Amino acid sequence: MTASGRRAVRRQKSAGRSAVRRRLPMRYLLPSLFLVALLAMLMLRGYVHSEILADHRVRPPVSSGQVPEQILNGGPVVDARTPGAPKALSVPDKNLVLTFDDGPDPVWTPKVLDKLKQHDAHAVFFVTGTMASRHPDLVRRMVAEGHELGLHTFNHPDLALQTQSRIDWELSQNQLALAGAAGIRTSLFRPPYSSFSAALDDKSWPVTEYIGSRGYITAFNDTDSEDWKRPGVEAIIKRATPEGTKGSIVLMHDSGGDRSQTVAALGRFLPDMKERGYRFVNLTEALGAPSAHTPVAGPELWKGKAWVGAVAVSERTTSALTVGLAAIGVLVFLRFGLMLLLSFGHARKVRRRRFRWGPAVTEPVTVLVPAYNEKECIENTVRSLMESDHPIEVIVIDDGSSDGTADIVDDMWLPNVRVVRQANAGKPEALNNGIRNARHDIIVMMDGDTVFEPSTVRELVQPFGDPRVGAVAGNAKVGNRDSLIGAWQHIEYVMGFNLDRRMYDVLGCMPTIPGAVGAFRREALERVGGMSDDTLAEDTDITMAIHRDGWRVVYAERARAWTEAPESVQQLWSQRYRWSYGTMQAIWKHRRSVVESGPSGRFGRVGLPLVSLFMVLFPLLAPLIDVFLLYGLVFGPTQKTVVAWLGVLAIQAVCAAYAFRLDKERMVHLISLPLQQLLYRQLMYVVLLQSWITALTGGRLRWQKLRRTGVVEAPGSIPNQRQGSDERRPVG
Repeated sequence: MTASGRRAVRRQKSAGRSAVRRRLPMRYLLPSLFLVALLAMLMLRGYVHSEILADHRVRPPVSSGQVPEQILNGGPVVDARTPGAPKALSVPDKNLVLTFDDGPDPVWTPKVLDKLKQHDAHAVFFVTGTMASRHPDLVRRMVAEGHELGLHTFNHPDLALQTQSRIDWELSQNQLALAGAAGIRTSLFRPPYSSFSAALDDKSWPVTEYIGSRGYITAFNDTDSEDWKRPGVEAIIKRATPEGTKGSIVLMHDSGGDRSQTVAALGRFLPDMKERGYRFVNLTEALGAPSAHTPVAGPELWKGKAWVGAVAVSERTTSALTVGLAAIGVLVFLRFGLMLLLSFGHARKVRRRRFRWGPAVTEPVTVLVPAYNEKECIENTVRSLMESDHPIEVIVIDDGSSDGTADIVDDMWLPNVRVVRQANAGKPEALNNGIRNARHDIIVMMDGDTVFEPSTVRELVQPFGDPRVGAVAGNAKVGNRDSLIGAWQHIEYVMGFNLDRRMYDVLGCMPTIPGAVGAFRREALERVGGMSDDTLAEDTDITMAIHRDGWRVVYAERARAWTEAPESVQQLWSQRYRWSYGTMQAIWKHRRSVVESGPSGRFGRVGLPLVSLFMVLFPLLAPLIDVFLLYGLVFGPTQKTVVAWLGVLAIQAVCAAYAFRLDKERMVHLISLPLQQLLYRQLMYVVLLQSWITALTGGRLRWQKLRRTGVVEAPGSIPNQRQGSDERRPVG
């Protein structure tokens, strides 16, 4: 090979790799980034709600032999900033320092602030980082109204059980929240689970010393209202009142539960103590020290704002997810309730002994088989039609196949079978070409990878005895269900498609005539302009158009067709991506029916909302069940989460079992239902998400041909002589 030839080969390989890289973002990167972002939001939510990395252990007290005597017998404020020379400070007489722990709380903190403002009193709020991150507006209000802030750690662990690195982390994260919320940092600190300084022991004192070495003043209390016990307003006031004129640091809480008694007690305690000559001041004011607040700027400020902003996004995201979960719960019950009720009504109606659609349809019909490179399947398909017990003509429309599909049909030399050849133009044009060549007024359409039972055509065309019927949907079944992915699709076809079609039949808004088995009145097709290539779901498009033209579209449960479902994840992805995107296109194309009158308006106001809910929105929201299952299993409450998920699964199992009973299918395939819900649904979710991305970005999706094996045969049919005896058979 010449040098120029080698360069050309390298360029081709490089172009191929570039093409692969260009395809990756749409198929994998964007959905993956979305899922990673969703996971990050949930993790952040768990972090600021003390569900992740929280330590709720409380250490029992030990001896206090190592604690300096002046600290044990001194005031409630400990200044250990000078190594080896700790000091205990007290609040002067006639001064009260009200302190509130564990907030800010969105319910009780505003009520506490209102009482303080009403009586012109100041207080110190020892806030946790988790609550300050979630409610920065309350932190800003505290600072704006002249109150002092102190650290109470980020998520309230007992620091005596933590390492120095964990203590530093608790302090820095708490300061980060204050910087983002109010643009300040503080030098005041109160450890969780603390009480009086006299209660310091040999485990907590080293922590206090270390906190002092980090530049903090530790504020304990010497008057505990014990409001967290909710002993009643009178008891809270009594316990919060110091003896005589003694100054005091009073411990109260503005979070952690019902604080209505605390708020009510403040309404009496504040004016009463003022009448006794007390001042309600900040701690540094009482000690005659500079303010504990220091403004932050530069990177520290922007880091704080970024943190608070991220928490806000996380909170809104999880709130939206919670609403979405509630919505999906309603949709689950609504959909399954409608499916069970209406499908029961449909089955009862069509299975009555004297039920008839109208006069029996006995005239010949045309069967159209669009085919593109179907050499593996086409012989099985055509031979199954030759066993039909209804008079038919068969037209195989070869859409520019390159594998000899048309020649295979020609070489079969079968009566009433014609081959129409055309340059590759797509399935809609192939069907339109077949319609032009059809000799009869009822036209059956099927895929080139599908086989019919002998009675399928006869059962499929009987509804045309009713002159109002313009199209009929048959009962498509998965033939290659002997693999796990095939079994999952089998469940989906029986439960998700055929049970749905019974429901839509009763409601008069069938959204899709399946390409594998459907029949149309020629007049109906001609009135709506035939098959359109405006969407990738031409079967959904034509069905909606026929509805809007005033025709009935019904479901014939006994018209069974066996189709070859995708056998790999890649093929399944390609097929469902096209279906999902095509359905969205069809909904958008027929959107004007919502505001129109007559049959079009009836379909638009009933059919389109149902299709949008159950075929677009429902699958997009359904994985929230599994997202919250995973979240609940990891972060709790585990038992309630498992019970809720099993409840949803039980509802689905009931519907699936009922659908299998209606279709006379073996229940053994439902063994894989739980695994289907955990794995298969996630794949469908990502496919639908990718379809949304394609739609929103204005992308276009080309037709993707699936690889076929030709193993599907109708139960009871004569095996294809070209196949060996070891070929797989459909599970009946």
